[in-house]
Amino acid sequence: MSTITDLTKDSVIEEIAKVLIETGADGLKPIVELLLNASMKVEREHFLRARSHERSDHRIGHANGYKPKRLKTRFGELSLEVPQVRGLCFYPQTIEKGQRSERALKLAIAEMYLQGVSTRRVQNITEKLCGLEVNAMQVSRVAKELDEQLEHFRNRPLGELIYLYLDATYLKIRHNRTVIDAAVLWAYGITPEGRREILGVSISLSEAEEHWKEFLRSLQNRGLKGVKVIVSDDHSGLRNARKTCYAGIPWQRCQFHLCQNAQSYAPKKSMKKEISETMKKMLGSPTYEEAERLKADAVEKYQVKAPEFARWLEENAEESFTVYEFPIEHMVRLRTTNGIERSNREIKRRTKVVGVFPNKESALRLVTARLMEIHEDWLTERQYLDMSVLGLKKAG
Repeated sequence: MSTITDLTKDSVIEEIAKVLIETGADGLKPIVELLLNASMKVEREHFLRARSHERSDHRIGHANGYKPKRLKTRFGELSLEVPQVRGLCFYPQTIEKGQRSERALKLAIAEMYLQGVSTRRVQNITEKLCGLEVNAMQVSRVAKELDEQLEHFRNRPLGELIYLYLDATYLKIRHNRTVIDAAVLWAYGITPEGRREILGVSISLSEAEEHWKEFLRSLQNRGLKGVKVIVSDDHSGLRNARKTCYAGIPWQRCQFHLCQNAQSYAPKKSMKKEISETMKKMLGSPTYEEAERLKADAVEKYQVKAPEFARWLEENAEESFTVYEFPIEHMVRLRTTNGIERSNREIKRRTKVVGVFPNKESALRLVTARLMEIHEDWLTERQYLDMSVLGLKKAG
């Protein structure tokens, strides 16, 4: 195959077609090499703000050739040519992104093997998949290197934050010779510049109040301040910890979870859809006054045919109306924890390969690695919310 220095965008496509015609599916490895090399070249051009050999007033530096690198992946060991930049700090995210969570996944599988979860007959397959010799010393060394990066991310200093989102998901972990559903507690927030950030993550035996308190206090100890509203579901442990650690801070109860809770008060299955539609109409109101009116109408309507739902609605609905105290431009983002739920699904997708983690440390390693990659993706996206409507600094 041609080297990356010989390729243009059109020739990349031609080269891929040539390899597939000659080798079929067996040619995937060289194609992955070609695509990664081409992507890194494009990334360097974006970094320098100019294409190769282009004269431009926007250029901030100059290319300085390529450095060979061997990278172990599920396609085998790849031979890459990493673009260099003269006098500036540049390293392509093309090969950096995904590597932490990939290594964390491989370590989890290797640890499972060492603990006897796998059998000796799969040792060769495990070593090929993990890309490292599966022995305690090697696994420990690689884990230590990765844990240092992840520990730094989890404990980095925080600053002012406007909106704080909290949630939990569950993973299966081996603990004291049994398997438990351990709680992954984590948080993200919106900065005064309107950017999203992953703030922290921990793994506990449950969502009990003491575990949430420990997690929230760790955020405060790292410098988190300025929170104007907290968005979460109504889990009792989280509710009590929030009241202790963030007394006086307004709380927006997730409207999605509230709708789900409402259906459990339907006196018969056939009424669940009706109650769901009632909730959606109320929570979709454009103003607080309209939401209050629809709540009062629903309470009166269901006094006889669903009295438990009527009582529950009267006591709980207003916990999801806090959103009306904030600018209408922000309301869609503040109504629910849907943003964190999407990331929960990504965590599940990445961790389902393991199934049952060999220990808490292994699970925390993989979850942190994936969240760190999500965090880095968020840093490169456009402004999430325009904070100028709050009179705050607008992102530059």
